[in-house]
Amino acid sequence: MPPPPDGCANVTFAGAGVSLDAWRCAATAERRGSLIYLHGVADNRGSSAGVVQRYRSRGFDVVAYDSRAHGHSTGDNCTYGFYEKRDLAQVIDTLAEGPVVVVGTSLGAAVALQAAAEDPRIRVVVAAETFSDLRTVTTERAPFFFTAGTIDRAFAIAARDGRFAVDDVSPLRAASRIAVPVLLIHGAADVETPPAHSQRVFDALQTRKRLILVPGRGHNQSLSDSVWDDVERWIDEGLTAPGHQDVTRRAA
Repeated sequence: MPPPPDGCANVTFAGAGVSLDAWRCAATAERRGSLIYLHGVADNRGSSAGVVQRYRSRGFDVVAYDSRAHGHSTGDNCTYGFYEKRDLAQVIDTLAEGPVVVVGTSLGAAVALQAAAEDPRIRVVVAAETFSDLRTVTTERAPFFFTAGTIDRAFAIAARDGRFAVDDVSPLRAASRIAVPVLLIHGAADVETPPAHSQRVFDALQTRKRLILVPGRGHNQSLSDSVWDDVERWIDEGLTAPGHQDVTRRAA
């Protein structure tokens, strides 16, 4: 784990039965709110360094933490949002007053969407490369020689060991209950989690929404330099001008 970026301190948050190792970083401009960065599977808060520096200077206190069962956080199993959204709620409990923006990638994007359906403190969501539901993405990624029975047994083991319901892990199901602006970003060349996942979530959203498909980008590659201006505009507009605006675009 790298040392915390400038202006950040190592802290520990209490999640839902786990301890979450984190960086808490203070805004360097007039404070506008808090931004929480959620990393992807098999990653940790170290990937947030660029986001931390970008948004501290734009007036956000920034928090980045290792998800349960990742990095230095405790927990035996990743549950792909089932418990992670509860962890996020408890992190938000510790923040100073003001709007909360959540930026997530892959697993983090799925957690952000599921949490936003339940937590009104979240005012804007940026979700890069989300999956639409756990059963679909896991089945798509299973080796071709796995039978339906093998996959079902694997789901049953995961649910037993992680103590969660696989079919309850669904950003798609959560989408219809989200009332805040959502920006979806996906690499058009993503073969691990195809962009159809974000498209299904986009279609289900009933709030202000936008989908950016980034040509030539694979999984964990869509948050590229060409997209950050769009992200910043989305956050600025989402915090000042709520409403409904459905736009699908492809970033050059």
